[in-house]
Parts: sequence; C-alpha cells; structure tokens
Amino acid sequence: MSSTPAVPWLEESEMELWRAWLRVQTGLPAAMGRALHADSELSLQDFETLVRLSEAEEGRLRVSALAEQMHWERSRLSHHLRRMGGRGLVEKVECAEDGRGAFVVLTDAGREALEGAARSREDCPAAVLRRHGGGGAGGAELLPAPRGRAHVLSPGPRSGRRARRASDARLG
Repeated sequence: MSSTPAVPWLEESEMELWRAWLRVQTGLPAAMGRALHADSELSLQDFETLVRLSEAEEGRLRVSALAEQMHWERSRLSHHLRRMGGRGLVEKVECAEDGRGAFVVLTDAGREALEGAARSREDCPAAVLRRHGGGGAGGAELLPAPRGRAHVLSPGPRSGRRARRASDARLG
C-alpha cells in the first residue's frame, strides 16, 4: 500500500472558526425554529420573509429582489409565497409599471404574525440570538468576534447562472 501525503488542513485558529460556524449554521436555525414554533405558526423561513418585507418601502418587494435577498431560487420562493399567501400573510400584486414582474406585499395579518413572533420574550428570535450568539450570557463562545462575523456575512463574488449572465453582459 502506498503512503499518501497528508492533506493540508486548517490552522488551529481557523479550525476554531470552522467549528464555530458549524455550531451556528446548525444550532442557531434549529433553536430559532423551535422558538418561533412554540408560540406562532411561523417557520424560520416565514419569519425571514416577513422581516424582509416589513423593512422594505411600503412593505413590498419584487419577487426577484426578495429571492436575491434571501439567497433563494425564484421557484423555491414562489412555492413558499404561495403557501404564505394561502395563510393570508402575504399577497402577490402584479407590477403596473411593466406588467411582467410581481410584488410581494406584507398583509396586515402578516404584520400581526411578525409582531407576535418578535415580541420580547424569553423564546422570541431576538432572545434566542442573544443567548446563542449575538451577545449576552453564553453567546460569546458560539460566534466569532463581531468583526469576524461582518467579514463572514459580507456578500462574496456571485456564482452560478446569474453571475455568468452578469459577466456575459459586461463582456457583450
């Protein structure tokens, strides 16, 4: 049997950051999902959608803009919005300006659901974030320092079809 050279791996400090990322990537969404479901009928994905719409001007965004913000494919978002629309949380409105696109609009019921889920309680998403990584007791060990978080969360180079189309458009 031939001996293969050791595979280069991460430095110890990089490995700590990697392990922290894995804890965040799996643990935090699970904790937030449990907290949301404890008191509301919202999933973590519902909550994110409602938050993004609540922060948008007039509580509405184009479907394509929302998909980009959430890093979702438009087809996945469309299915999700159809389910949320069935529950009265959002509605789709055709774009009068160009007739091709559609807006997703936060309904009054959606705003009420968001406000109910976000209330300052021990198990609300904000409290979960503070407990598990955003500061406060017990959070410091889960996430790297704020400077590190900002770097990790900043948008990197685009990949996939959209990046190729944007690149092709610049070359064309």
